[in-house]
Amino acid sequence: MTRYHDEEWGVPVHDDRILFEFLCLEGAQAGLSWETVLKKRANYRAAFAGFDPEAVAAFDHRALERLLRDPGLIRNRLKLESAVGNARALLRVREEFGAFHTYVWRFVDGKPVVNARRTMREIPAHTPLSDALSKDLRKRGFNFVGSTICYAFMQAVGMVNDHLVSCFRYRDVQRLR
Repeated sequence: MTRYHDEEWGVPVHDDRILFEFLCLEGAQAGLSWETVLKKRANYRAAFAGFDPEAVAAFDHRALERLLRDPGLIRNRLKLESAVGNARALLRVREEFGAFHTYVWRFVDGKPVVNARRTMREIPAHTPLSDALSKDLRKRGFNFVGSTICYAFMQAVGMVNDHLVSCFRYRDVQRLR
């Protein structure tokens, strides 16, 4: 968890494959701890073809059944089906916007929202921005993208800087636009 925080969390991501990975992992995390998901991350990368959206979008019924038998994954049918469906929806978004990152980053005008939170209690579960992203993703056919999941996604991929102002990463990630 410390390594993830210190090296990844909140770093601005503009790579579609990594954005897809975080969207899948945040959806898988729903109702569970992030630590549980991180422990299974390598298994997810292997099972989901390195989170290549084209490859995942091509998964068929047999591939889904294989995923459901994989003990290295969170074997929730709806979550696994949503990852495949979200890959297909991501490809449609790419057709319209040229890249998934172009689409998601427009919700924050292309640059991270920098908050100045002093305590963990100040960090909300969702915001009007995550509400808007969630609504638009669902309209485009994505699943497991409620506002809380979207806010966690936005934090993880650096669209929102919610490191506490006392955290050494607060200023570091601001330099990484």
